[in-house]
Amino acid sequence: MISPTRRQFLRTAAVLTAAGGAALISHAEDAAPPDLVTADTQAAIDRGLAFLASNQASDGSFSDSRTGGGFGNVAVTGLAGLALMSAGNHVGRGRYGANVGRAADYVVSRGTRSKPLGYLNNDDAQLTHGAMYQHGFGALFLSEVYGMIPDVNRQKQVRDMLEQAILLTRNSQNREGGWRYDPRPSQADVSVTVAQLMALRAARNTGIFVPKDIVDKCVEYIKGCQQSDGGFCYIKNQGFAGSAFARSAAAMVGLFSAGIYEGPEIERGLKYLIAYRPGRRFDASQTAQARADHYYYGHYYAALAMWTAGGNYWAEWFPAIRDELLARVRNGSSWTDWHGASYATAMACIILQLPNNYLPIMQK
Repeated sequence: MISPTRRQFLRTAAVLTAAGGAALISHAEDAAPPDLVTADTQAAIDRGLAFLASNQASDGSFSDSRTGGGFGNVAVTGLAGLALMSAGNHVGRGRYGANVGRAADYVVSRGTRSKPLGYLNNDDAQLTHGAMYQHGFGALFLSEVYGMIPDVNRQKQVRDMLEQAILLTRNSQNREGGWRYDPRPSQADVSVTVAQLMALRAARNTGIFVPKDIVDKCVEYIKGCQQSDGGFCYIKNQGFAGSAFARSAAAMVGLFSAGIYEGPEIERGLKYLIAYRPGRRFDASQTAQARADHYYYGHYYAALAMWTAGGNYWAEWFPAIRDELLARVRNGSSWTDWHGASYATAMACIILQLPNNYLPIMQK
């Protein structure tokens, strides 16, 4: 049982970690029945985590290859680490604690090898056009793992690398307030921008300084991408490309990460997203968006957005995505898409474990 004092704390100071360590005020716990993680769900999670652990490379990385081979991808490694941590595994603790530690070591090693120092990226990974995705998710993971490392020297290594990574992020923000594929202050898109914003917020939660104007400019960019239907376009001032489910879900989590929990942008964005709830009857254009290659990316962010929105949003959304993910399990142990099985399995396991609240900064 949760004590009344603890329940009040959970209701007023929720912090979301899988989404990026943002301090997100939410009342999701009020609406979440205790049986959200069913026996079948837990069994699928257990098999998924075992799959991830068995597909970790000797250097601690996870690949974006369908087969699990190839070169390590920092983003996929970070997501896999978060999935394992969401089950209560930390460095030196839990069945997969050693896997989490090796993943952290790999991410730190990439920042040490890259130029400039602190660039959390592996140029040999398959998705080289999205290097700043690797950087953003890598920095997010280091922020989450940092406070759970018992060894002081190892913790300092993570902290030092995280500070370098965040400095690189700050220095590569463009004039509009966003980021794109490379660490240069030139172009920007809403998807990469959200990845950087969540990393910045997670790092700030660890005590790393992040100037307010960096976040304010980022919020301005994200808001500038919102369209009349409540969704978000990919690049600011290119609304002709229209709204899309996956990037709109990401944009909503980005706004929540910046501490924006209410207002017309939030209301319109949630109204747009709820139309894509799994299990609903979609029209042709919605079906194409909901089943596109960005399925796991979109639903990762959508689940996090609904978790933060709470109330009926969360109560209706989670059972729907839970049941859909259980129906998509491959061979009973993993999920996959064109990014590979480690990526999709990590995303699915993070979503399915949201009600567990195991990570300290996920606490509600």
